[in-house]
Amino acid sequence: MELIIDLSVFRKIKYLELLHKGHIVLVYIALFWRIIRYICSFLKKEKEPMKVLIKGATGQIGYAIVPMIARGIMLGPDQPVILHLLDIEQKIDDLNLLRMELLGSAFPLLKLVATIDNVEACKDVNIAIMIAGYSRKDGLDTKDLMSKNVSIYKDVASVLEQHAAADCKVLVVTNPANTNALILKDFAPSIPEKNITCLTRLDHNIALSLIAQKVKVPVSDVKNVIIWGNHDAKQYPDINHATVTIKNEEKPVKECISDDHWLKTEFITNVQQRGAAFNRSQKAKKCALSCASAACDHIHDWVYGTPKGKWVSMGVYSDGSYGIPKDIIYSFPVKCEKGKWSIVQGLTIDALTREKMDVAAKDLKEEISMAKSCLD
Repeated sequence: MELIIDLSVFRKIKYLELLHKGHIVLVYIALFWRIIRYICSFLKKEKEPMKVLIKGATGQIGYAIVPMIARGIMLGPDQPVILHLLDIEQKIDDLNLLRMELLGSAFPLLKLVATIDNVEACKDVNIAIMIAGYSRKDGLDTKDLMSKNVSIYKDVASVLEQHAAADCKVLVVTNPANTNALILKDFAPSIPEKNITCLTRLDHNIALSLIAQKVKVPVSDVKNVIIWGNHDAKQYPDINHATVTIKNEEKPVKECISDDHWLKTEFITNVQQRGAAFNRSQKAKKCALSCASAACDHIHDWVYGTPKGKWVSMGVYSDGSYGIPKDIIYSFPVKCEKGKWSIVQGLTIDALTREKMDVAAKDLKEEISMAKSCLD
């Protein structure tokens, strides 16, 4: 009788122990679940909106780029954006029409400021894309074109300096892009020189596309071309370090294209002259798309970084790399990481490339001299 009672008590004790252990396990599961939910609440938390200035919003490139930004192509599909659309007073009707179209498109990431006031437009912007300016289609000779455009960038520089966010990234698209960017830098000295760039990504993308067409591969399988110099006909598209991926194997472009004559003539000319050909075209409005896309690529890679093993071309303030003068904005191969760019170092430069790089630098120095004479 006593043995039976002892076993019964023993069973109850074991049961209570198991119940206690089960309770502890449930507590841990509940606690773990709360931690998971807490972490997920941060992951799902909406990002702070980024403020993006488009100066010259109603122009052809502006009209092409704003829906790309609104759709998330430039900054990602989960990044809210407040677009600051800026244009001149004569364009107020076009500006209002553009605003109405964007609102009517119901882009979920988008909020808008549309204005003709420079101060309002530049207020706290994180990114400034400068598209405003005159083109050769306006019937201007080189010096008149230079004079009108550098004046625009001189005027906007001080407003950006005073009112933009401290870390504002500036991309100058309007030609002469390198020189306009340098003028903006000179008249906004407190903006870090690394935060002012110009667009040569269009030329870079054209070079990638031409090679892809020649080799008959997707353009995503071509990488590491370089645009050296200015965004004009003196630039030099360099394929000496470029590669093509064929059947999962990376090969130098020169191994994939046996037509050396094409590489040294038609390829270079097509890259150098494509922008000018667009400007001469009566259908130039349709050609703004490639420029807008390149500007999105430029900003996207600058903000989020370039993939490992890949570089892109950007017009940046020279630090003397590869013997290029320090006081110009020049197109180099760059890698981007954590919102900062750095010039790719240690590349071998052959004699022809060296010659073309120096010609481009000389061309830029002459262009800068002309621009500064227009401001005197």
